[in-house]
Amino acid sequence: MSLNASSSESSFIVLDKDVKISSVHPSQDPQYIPGTTASYAHEWTKQSLGGGLKTQGRHFVDHWGRVCMLRGANVSGCSKTPVNHDPSTFPESHRTVTFVGRPFPLAEAPVHFARLRRWGLTFIRFMVTWEALEHAGPGQYDNEYIEYIRSVLTLLPEFGLTAFVSMHQDVWSRYSGGSGAPAWTLELVGFNLSALEETGAAYLGGVKVPGVEADRGRWPTGYQKLAASTMATCFWGGEVFTPKLMVDRNGEKVNVQTYLQDAYMDCFDYLLKNLADLEGIMGFEIMNEPHRGYINLPSLHEFDYNTDLHLNDIPSALQSFALGAGYPTEIPHYIRSFPFPTRLSHHVLRNQDGKKVWRKDGPSGGACVWEMHGVWGWDKLKKRPVVLKESYFTKHPLLGKKVDWYQDCWYPFIKRWADRVHSIAGKDKILFLEPIPNEFCPPSWKLEHQPNNMVFAPHWYDLNALFAKEFGNLSVNVQGLSRGMLLHKALYWGQKSARKNYQLQLGNIVEEGYKSLGERPVLLGECGIPIDMNSKEAFESGDFTWQEKMMDALIAGLERNLIGFTLWNYNPENSDSHGDYWNGENFSWFSQQQLDVMSKLKGSLGQLNSSLDEGGRILPAVVRPYPAKVAGIPLEFQYEMTNGEFVFVWSNPMDITADSKIGPKIHRPPMGNHPPLLARETEIYIPATIAEHRKLLIEFGSGADKYDWTYDLDRQTLFVVQRDTSPGTKHSIKVRFDPPLESSWELEPPSLALSLLRSFPRFWLSLLVLLVALAWYILG
Repeated sequence: MSLNASSSESSFIVLDKDVKISSVHPSQDPQYIPGTTASYAHEWTKQSLGGGLKTQGRHFVDHWGRVCMLRGANVSGCSKTPVNHDPSTFPESHRTVTFVGRPFPLAEAPVHFARLRRWGLTFIRFMVTWEALEHAGPGQYDNEYIEYIRSVLTLLPEFGLTAFVSMHQDVWSRYSGGSGAPAWTLELVGFNLSALEETGAAYLGGVKVPGVEADRGRWPTGYQKLAASTMATCFWGGEVFTPKLMVDRNGEKVNVQTYLQDAYMDCFDYLLKNLADLEGIMGFEIMNEPHRGYINLPSLHEFDYNTDLHLNDIPSALQSFALGAGYPTEIPHYIRSFPFPTRLSHHVLRNQDGKKVWRKDGPSGGACVWEMHGVWGWDKLKKRPVVLKESYFTKHPLLGKKVDWYQDCWYPFIKRWADRVHSIAGKDKILFLEPIPNEFCPPSWKLEHQPNNMVFAPHWYDLNALFAKEFGNLSVNVQGLSRGMLLHKALYWGQKSARKNYQLQLGNIVEEGYKSLGERPVLLGECGIPIDMNSKEAFESGDFTWQEKMMDALIAGLERNLIGFTLWNYNPENSDSHGDYWNGENFSWFSQQQLDVMSKLKGSLGQLNSSLDEGGRILPAVVRPYPAKVAGIPLEFQYEMTNGEFVFVWSNPMDITADSKIGPKIHRPPMGNHPPLLARETEIYIPATIAEHRKLLIEFGSGADKYDWTYDLDRQTLFVVQRDTSPGTKHSIKVRFDPPLESSWELEPPSLALSLLRSFPRFWLSLLVLLVALAWYILG
C-alpha cells in the first residue's frame, strides 16, 4: 500500500494496480447515505479497511482510524492429527504422515468460510504444527502441505476473512501425548519412541486412538512427565541445563538447544516465505501455550498441586528420571475426589520390566540426560534414586544466579523470531504472543521485550467446568481461588452471576496485560466450552441448553471486557463419539457428522443461506451482534441473548496527547493518541438469524436527529453515521427487535431451592460438594 503522490489523486490510497480507495472514508461527506459503500461489518479485506489492519494503542484500527473489534474461531482442532494416522503403527510411522486435508479438503473450504462469514466469525486463528511442516526429517519440508494450506488461505478475502497463522503445540508433540513437534526431535535428544509409555515418560492414550480417553482430561499431566519436560527444557535452556548434550549438524557438534531452536526458526521462515504475501494473512503466532519444562522447578520431589494437574500416575521429576533410566519405581496415583479436584489414592509400581527410554545410539549414550549432568543418581545400597542437585533448575548450574524463564528464555527467543518475521514478511505483519497458560502477564514484560506490532493473546477456560466436564447453575472462580480468594466469594449462582464470574476473570487477564505491557491490544487466542459436558446427555436428548448457557456466559464476559477473541474451535471432523479427534476433547460447536456439505450447499454461499447453519449447535449463543468497525473508541457493549437487545456506547477521540491519569482500566481507555478519525460510519454486525422477519427498534442516547442509519439484511450489517464529530462526544445506541427473540431457558432460576428441584440430581451433589469444601476450608 502506498499513497499516490500526484496532486490530482492525493486523496486516494493505491492498493493494487487497478484498485483505489479514498484516503478519507466516504462517510465524511455530509451528503453520505449510510451503507453506500460495498463493505459489510465483519469484512476484513483491504478494500473494506482502506488497507490492512494496524495496531494503535490497545486497539486494532483500519486506515480511517476506526476501531476494529475482531471475533472468530480457531481452525481447527483436527489439524493436530494427520489424515493418515494409524493407531496400529503409531508412533513408528512418523516420517510418512500427511496433514494435507487438515483442517478440511480444499474443495470444501468455500463452504466452511461462507459459514463462518454468515456467523460473523471472520477472524481466524489458523493452526499449523511443526510436525505437519517437517515430519520427514530435519530440513525436509512438506511442500505438498504448504501448497495445500496456501490454496486454502488464498480464499480468505473472497469471504471477507482474515487470519493469523499459529504454530500449535501441546505437551511438546503427539509423540509425548500432545501435538506440535515432529517425532525426530525426541529421537534427536535420545528418546526411544517405543518405550515412552512403558517407562512412564509420556501418556499416549489420547493421541494413539484420537478422541478416545479412558480417564478424561488426563492429557495435561503430560507436561510433568519426562519426555515433554525434558524436550521443553532442552529447547529453552539446553545450553545452560544440558551443556553436555551435543548433537551433529552437518558434521559439526552443536548443543541441542541450538539445533532445536534453529530448526524451529528455519521451519517458520519457510512458512513465512510461502504465506506472507497472501492478502488474507495479517499476522503470525510464534507458539501455542509455551511451557517451561523443568526450568524454575523448585523441587525434584514433587510438583505443585495448585498449579499442575494431579490425575492418574503423577511421578515426581526424580521418579520420572528413575523410570526412564530403567528402574522399577513406586509412584503416586491420583483419582478424582472432593472437596479437592483429586486426591492421592495409592501408589503403584511402574516399569516393572526395567525398560530404558534412552537409546544407546543417542547423544547421551543410553544414559539418562539428567543423570549425565549430575542432577540425580541411583543409590545402589538403598536401591532408590537420590537427588544430587535440588536447585539445579532454579539457579544457573555454573554461575549460581537465579534463572527466570521469561527473562532468560522467552524474551530473547521472541525477539529473534520477531526480527526474522518482519525481515521476511514485512514490518506491517502483526505478531501474536501469549504467556504460559493460566498465568497473568508477567510484570517483567516491559517495552524492551515487546516486538513492534505485538498483540497479547492469552488463553482462558473455566478450569472447574473443563476438568469436571460439568456446567449448571453453580459456577466457580478458580482463578480467584488459586490466588487466595475466600471460597464463599468464589461461588456464583445463576446465569447472570456466571456472566459476572467470567467477566471478572477475563477482566483480570486483560487489565494485568495492560498493567505490564502498557497500551497493547489484548485478544483472547483460545476460549471455549466442552460440548460433551454433563455426561454427554445432550447427544441423546438433543437439548444443549447448558452448553448454550455456558457459551453465553463466556462470550458475554468477553464482550463486556471489550476484547476480541477466537473461539476454540471450529472443527468439521467433530463427531459425538470422537469429539475433536484429539485426547478426548470435544469443543466444536459445529459438527459435519451426517451432513453432506457439498451436495446441499453447492452454488449457494451467500450470507442469507440458512442451510449453512446445518450442523451448527448452540448458535443463539455463538452467533450474536457486535460492533465490528467503530468510528470512535468503544466504551461499553452488552448483549442479552434471551431477547436480542443490545446496548453499545462509544466516544469520539479527544485532542490530547496522553492520558497519564487513566491507568490500565478496560472501561476507561485512553481518549487521546488516537489516529485521525477519517470516517463517521460505524458498522455493526447483526446476524440474519436474529434480524430476518423482525423489525429493528433503534434508540440513540442523544437523539435520533444526530444519527443516520440503515440495516442491510443481505450484508447482516447495521450502518450508523454520527453527525456530531466533536472531540470527546459520547454516542450510545440501543437495539431491540419486534417481535423480540424468545429463549428456551430462563435467564435466572426463580429461586435456589426450586431450581435445584428442577435440575439434574448432580446439582444436589455439586451443592453438597461445595458445602463440604466450605466446611473443610473453615475448619482446616
